[in-house]
Amino acid sequence: MNFIETIASRQSIRQFTNQDVPQELLDEILETALLAPSSSNTQPYRIAVATGDVCAAISRDLTEKFQKANALNGLPLPLKVAKGVLSGAFPDGDIKPQTTYPPELHKRSVDCGRGLYESLGIDRHDRDARDAQAQRNFEFFDAPVSIFIFIHKKMGHLGALDAGIFLQSLMLAATDKGLGTCTQGSLGLWGSPVRERFEIEKDYHLICGLSLGYPDEKHAANQYRPKKRTLEELKSPLKSP
Repeated sequence: MNFIETIASRQSIRQFTNQDVPQELLDEILETALLAPSSSNTQPYRIAVATGDVCAAISRDLTEKFQKANALNGLPLPLKVAKGVLSGAFPDGDIKPQTTYPPELHKRSVDCGRGLYESLGIDRHDRDARDAQAQRNFEFFDAPVSIFIFIHKKMGHLGALDAGIFLQSLMLAATDKGLGTCTQGSLGLWGSPVRERFEIEKDYHLICGLSLGYPDEKHAANQYRPKKRTLEELKSPLKSP
């Protein structure tokens, strides 16, 4: 692909095939991502790359935690806290991935979710189907590779900015090679399944995960492309003289 084709082709893939990604190809993509710029070339990020049995084990642990956490919904607060602590359902990640969107951003988020569910034939009132789709995040949408991104805790917004540039470089490199990706803030909810299997320096905080593999081109989830803002909506207008 040329550069513009790669950017236009990249999308969030939410269903992968069972085809494995060769280690040599995965390494090539990651080495390309390492060319990303960062603040004073600090490169304040680390990654944990899970494949094979390790990827499957992390997925099982995360899925179990999601199911336990989901079962707490609707319980009285004292019981919710007690069961959450005893079951290990409460998030143990380093950074709270959820946020309250301001109205303008909230609308775009809702529109995106609605469009995805409609493409999958999931009714907005079908709680079980919505929960099942949410769980797919922790199953990595059947991707054979899951990558977890950590940033140095002392770098603040610069670390997050640099990690974002690295992630974009990684996603474009994968797209160029015919692979698909999906960045997932939800994979930052629980850090213990990853830290139990990888030696992560204590000063590095988990911020998100990324699923990577070969896209299932025919799956309905991958037919949906959310609408982007127009250039006029993006640009701030000049102040009146």
